[in-house]
Amino acid sequence: MYKQLTLAQRYIISTMRQNGFSMQAIVDEIYRIESEEAKLKGETLPQKRSVSTISRELRRNRTKTGRYNPRLANEMAMERRERIVRNTSLQPRVLARAMKLLEKRWSPEQISGYLKLEGIHISKERIYQEIRKNLSKYQRYTHHGMKYRRHKEKQYKTAGKSLIPDRVSIHNRPVEADGKRFGDWEMDLVIGAEQKSAILTIVERSQNMFLQTKLPSKKPDDVEKAVIRLLLPFKNNVLTITTDNGIEFRNHKAISKALGCTVYFADPYCSGQKGA
Repeated sequence: MYKQLTLAQRYIISTMRQNGFSMQAIVDEIYRIESEEAKLKGETLPQKRSVSTISRELRRNRTKTGRYNPRLANEMAMERRERIVRNTSLQPRVLARAMKLLEKRWSPEQISGYLKLEGIHISKERIYQEIRKNLSKYQRYTHHGMKYRRHKEKQYKTAGKSLIPDRVSIHNRPVEADGKRFGDWEMDLVIGAEQKSAILTIVERSQNMFLQTKLPSKKPDDVEKAVIRLLLPFKNNVLTITTDNGIEFRNHKAISKALGCTVYFADPYCSGQKGA
């Protein structure tokens, strides 16, 4: 059975291509990792991907400038699947609750993250889809910066602060953190199939150094511990950390204290600002 590429695999593609590896070498490395994971779980060995899969990935999910960014590539792929496959199994009450939160000026990203903590799964892309479907009804609440109208930053501050207390905006990040010096990191949370697992990924922007670990849960406390454990060996070279507004990162102050740095948050719906 064909499996979609994961964010971790897209980081492998990016790193290996930047270091001059062939597409066949990338296929072999991804297969090696998938096979090891399958053996550990006692599962059937996966089917090896073709070189054309990697070629298609690099072609379809590149930026407008022709650059391949694994995180943005993953987002583009997810949005494409959301457009093609409609979530017909989504219970109406779940969608109704999500849209009620939207009417309270919460962003789709914040809604999705908040409901995950309650075991309710709805993607931010599905919420965007509903907004576009009923734009006349929800346009007044689209403080998240969709292309239909401009909004002032203060319109989404309340929800952001309530979900992530004392978040520090990316606009306060020093100009030196431009991805050229060593020590500016970016972190993301990769949600596994059926929302049953999570992988924390951390990338050092100047060298594309890639760290990852599987989490026991998506709870902020577990994310906090994992971030500190991964970066503590590099404490003297952790100058900044930038992430998105996922509620999983609400313990950013504890992370900052342990590592002696500041965690910065991109604007809602602008995760591309992180820049890795």
